[in-house]
Amino acid sequence: MFYEPGIGLHKLWHKYLTLAAGGLFLAACTTRQDDKNTTATTHVSPPVVQTLNIVSRPQPILAMMQHRGEQDAARPVLRIISPLNGELVDGPSVIVKLTMTGDLRGYTLYQDSMTGMGNHIHLVLDNQPYEAYYDLTRPFEFKDVAPGLHTLRAFASRPWHESYKNEGAFQMVSFTVRDNASASEGLPGNVDLSKPLLTYSRPKGEYKGDQSDPIMIDFWLSNTKLKADGGATRVRYIIDDDEPRYADEWEPIWLSGWTTGKHSVRLELLGSDEWPIQNGEFNVTTREIFVTRP
Repeated sequence: MFYEPGIGLHKLWHKYLTLAAGGLFLAACTTRQDDKNTTATTHVSPPVVQTLNIVSRPQPILAMMQHRGEQDAARPVLRIISPLNGELVDGPSVIVKLTMTGDLRGYTLYQDSMTGMGNHIHLVLDNQPYEAYYDLTRPFEFKDVAPGLHTLRAFASRPWHESYKNEGAFQMVSFTVRDNASASEGLPGNVDLSKPLLTYSRPKGEYKGDQSDPIMIDFWLSNTKLKADGGATRVRYIIDDDEPRYADEWEPIWLSGWTTGKHSVRLELLGSDEWPIQNGEFNVTTREIFVTRP
């Protein structure tokens, strides 16, 4: 900046600020004009596509089976001694008592204090998600059971929740909670114990880390056989909105490829006409699970 004669310093400083402000305005205008000719690039990650495939039992399960010796060849036989079939029960608490016999080959109920895992019984009241029962020496209690007709199902399970599928490993009774016995008509517990029945077992709840893939589908069949076993029924399973898949053999299904998030699992027992068999609304069951991948 130079000094112009005849102009005071304060006037000269004002002139400088005016010129500087004009330059900034022109620069800003130039930048805006340049911005109009610039194409912004935004990188958006494509959504993760879930592709599920049937796989073999995972290696940790095979290692556990080897460590267990003959337990997986056991043939546990359960008996529900409370409540009895057809019993009128004082609610709202329902006390469950079981006995277990059979060719056990070392199979006993327990719960490891470190892992929380162990041999146990799956107890299914009506068609709610099962409750795990680890100690037959102590009665199991269902609380706040509504008045009316109910169904209790029980079956023996391994630590990783795969059910034993031998005759006698599954038991079922229907009972009525007192005070409103007339309300039993049409309730979900109104199931025919002699008709084909599908009992949903797994998957259930949350799966995290190493437990998140693969995930097992398991169920119990009563009064029927699947096609590969000489029967006429099939189990259809639908994951989220995927195409239906079918199970014609009664064995666990291990699926790999789950994505992180909430998923729905729907199991249906189909008759020879490929329609769900009606029986107390139990033969079509949908559960939600939550998966968190590493």
